[in-house]
Parts: sequence; C-alpha cells; structure tokens
Amino acid sequence: MDTNEIKEIALRVKDNIQKVIVGKDDVIDLMLTSIICSGHVLLEDVPGLGKTMLAKSLARSINCDFKRIQFTPDLLPSDILGINYYNQKTGEFQLKEGPIMSQIVLADEINRATPRTQSSLLEAMEEHQVSIDGITYKLKEPFFVIATQNPIEISGTFPLPEAQLDRFFMKLSMGYPKIEEEFEILIRFKESNPINEIEAVVSSDELRKAREHYSNVYVDDDIIEYILKIVNATRVNDEIELGISPRGSLALFKASQAYAAINGRDYVLPDDVKFLIKPIFVHRLILNSNSQIKGRNTDDVLDQIIYKINTPVEKI
Repeated sequence: MDTNEIKEIALRVKDNIQKVIVGKDDVIDLMLTSIICSGHVLLEDVPGLGKTMLAKSLARSINCDFKRIQFTPDLLPSDILGINYYNQKTGEFQLKEGPIMSQIVLADEINRATPRTQSSLLEAMEEHQVSIDGITYKLKEPFFVIATQNPIEISGTFPLPEAQLDRFFMKLSMGYPKIEEEFEILIRFKESNPINEIEAVVSSDELRKAREHYSNVYVDDDIIEYILKIVNATRVNDEIELGISPRGSLALFKASQAYAAINGRDYVLPDDVKFLIKPIFVHRLILNSNSQIKGRNTDDVLDQIIYKINTPVEKI
C-alpha cells in the first residue's frame, strides 16, 4: 500500500464523518493520524460540541466493533475489563467480556471515574491487552480509545495523572462552530440525526494495511533534528517543570509520517511537524508554579519555543 492509497482511505472516512460533523477538518485529520499511528485520543472540551458524535461517526465509518463506556464515580475496573462468573449450567467459570474488548472504545467523561478505574485502561491502551484474574487476553486489532472530558467542570471529577495523560497520543479540542457552520448543523439535524445513515466505508483490513505501511514515509535528517531541538527546548525551558519524554518525541515523529501519508505524500514537510506539535505535546508538558501563577499556559510556551527554533528549508 502506497501513500496515495492511504490518502484515498483517509478521504473516504473523512467524507463520511463530514456527513454528520460540520467543519472541523483539522480535528478529523488529527483523529485519522492518531488511529493510523495506533495512538489514542483525548477529546477535551465543554459539553455539546459534538465530541461523542465525532467518535461515533468515526467508529461507524470503519468496519470495527464499537462500545461506549459512560464513566461515573461508582464505575469499577471489572465493569470495563470484564469478569469471570460461575455458570451453574456448565459448572465452570466463564469470562463475561467487558466493553474494552471492542476495537473502538469511547470512554465518555473519563475524569468522572476514580483513579483506580482510570488506571484499568493503562494496560489496554499501552499493551493492547488486559489481565483478568491472572490471565492475559489480547485485544482485537485495530484497537483505538477515544476519551472525552470537560475541562471546566471540576466538581465530582478526578484529574487524569501524568502517567495516564502520556498514554494518549493526542489531546484535541473541537471548539465552537462558526455561525455558518452552526446554521448548517441546524439544517442537517432538522428532521433526523444523520449519524443513523452512516455506514462503514473502510474495512478493518484496510486500516491494518495503512498502519503497516505509513512508516515508509521519508523523514529527512534535518526534520529529525528539528523535532529533537523542539523536544530538548522543552526540557531546558525555565517555565517548564516536566519536558517531553522520548515517547513524546517518537509520537511526533510517527505522527508526521502518518499525516504526510493521509495527504498523499511520501515525505514529511516541516509544516507537518509544526501542525502536530501542540496536539501531541500540550498534555505532556507541566509548567512550573511560577509560570502558572503568571497565567501562562502550555500553548503560549510552545509558541515561544517554536518561534525561537529555525525551521528547516528545502534542499535544492
């Protein structure tokens, strides 16, 4: 499979999602980049902006199993992973699979669950496997987690720890629609919900092949050095308490390849890296207390870092 085929797959999914989601081209591209890289996405935004609708549209566009988990304070790890129960008819213990055993999982309002329940996702997200009563079960491929959370409401929530935030490949935000986009939303949803008409346009086998071949995209040494300069700058910046780890730099490297592939290119541009820096780095950085007191945020600090580092130029 070459990059043109990967682009064609991405366009099919994108066009299908846009039957439901109006605008948000960049967000959809980033979601597709993440799923091709076998990464997971954290959608953080206020309620009612279409986070769940976007996740459902993506799941329906790909011929994969889909489950939604509503996270609440009383949710237990076994409610996610599954449980062994005694079957009186057979006289044996049997596994009742939890919703995590699906291929695409929507973890809705993930920060409403307790840390113990949140941590039950860690092994699944990183290792693509779960352990129940000492037995390890491999998850179906492709496996993709989309988690949502509301950044404003903090009552009854449990902030995700850094270790779990780092498991998310990207952190995205939908944002409010423009006036003309919201007009189109009202027209589309006037008589019925268009998501009910969404059908799969990509098979899981096509997605698997895209995952296997996107890494063939060429990345010049100058672009690799550019990535590493940005990463290193986060580690020595006076405003940052915790900089980007090697997992973060690898995520940016892989994402740049996948993003180039869904755009039909077999090479990475510096602009690809620039476009991906914030979605991949913003949730992995921790500012020190002085910066937080001054009202600084990670977006501001990343903008400053990017501005100071020279962008590679095309070789002639």
